[in-house]
Amino acid sequence: MGAARLETARSEAIEAIEFFDKHPDLGDFRSEVLAGLSLPQKKIPPKYFYDQRGSQLFEQICDLDEYYPTRTEVSILEGNSAQIAGLLGDDAVLIEYGSGSSRKIQILLDAVSGHGTYIAVDISKEHLIHSAGELARDYPELNVIAICADYSKPFSLPSDAALSGKSRTAFFPGSTIGNLDPADALSFLKNTAATVGPGGSMLLGVDLKKDAQILNAAYNDSLGVSAEFNLNVLARINRELDADFDLSAFTHRAFYDQPKGRIEMHLESLAEQSVQLGGRVISFRKGETIHTENSYKYSVEGVRALAAAGGFETAHVWTDPRDLFGVFYLTVGG
Repeated sequence: MGAARLETARSEAIEAIEFFDKHPDLGDFRSEVLAGLSLPQKKIPPKYFYDQRGSQLFEQICDLDEYYPTRTEVSILEGNSAQIAGLLGDDAVLIEYGSGSSRKIQILLDAVSGHGTYIAVDISKEHLIHSAGELARDYPELNVIAICADYSKPFSLPSDAALSGKSRTAFFPGSTIGNLDPADALSFLKNTAATVGPGGSMLLGVDLKKDAQILNAAYNDSLGVSAEFNLNVLARINRELDADFDLSAFTHRAFYDQPKGRIEMHLESLAEQSVQLGGRVISFRKGETIHTENSYKYSVEGVRALAAAGGFETAHVWTDPRDLFGVFYLTVGG
């Protein structure tokens, strides 16, 4: 698609929605990577996974046989959509944190017959405008608002007549809360409780604790897509920061740390080597790793306790027959 057509599509998307730009701090890619690679345990912030190629690879991961979370959460939402719709009400205000694949929010919108108000919150402006614009076109009776903001930090909703006096439900699917360290997860829940306010609620998707073999298989798929996804962050650093990582000199490592209750993803150096980045030389020992992501897993009781500390009561829990995944309906007292 040419530049003119892209700009036309962007303009049409903005016309279909109410757009508010909170000008979130996107961080400095170069400085954050250099800071992370200077630590005793080298690390790269996981938010940098999601360039265009990284996002495509993650979509592929979601469809893999070994990767159960996406299809399991979708089945829970579909199987309980009528009950969820009853809890949301006829004129729902749905606030989705992170506007990723639209299939999950579409289950909820279909359940409430495409009425009410949908608020998409995401830090990526262009992706946000595109995805919110598509939903506005697909659901013409839906009031669609897009807010470019960092949802991990407090932000304000617009003063909109469509929100006045109506209860709000935050939607945070995909077990994305598992990517937050426990203290950050608690802070996020407190901020969310303040956003939805008294009488508000939250639909939270959480990957549950289970046999380590199932977890390890989900992050070490037989087709190697997870490995390609992990290594792609080095390809992005090479391309955007003029570094010279040799991707063949690193390998993907993902494992479940039982005491910490989390999957850890790393990139392991296969040899003693040096990398040039931003005028700096970064040395690696053989076997040294770059920590790229955590994914915490919770028990149902653990989610209840975390939610309570964050200002929510757990009103409903839906799980699949194997208790692999849970969708939690949390409420804030009125």
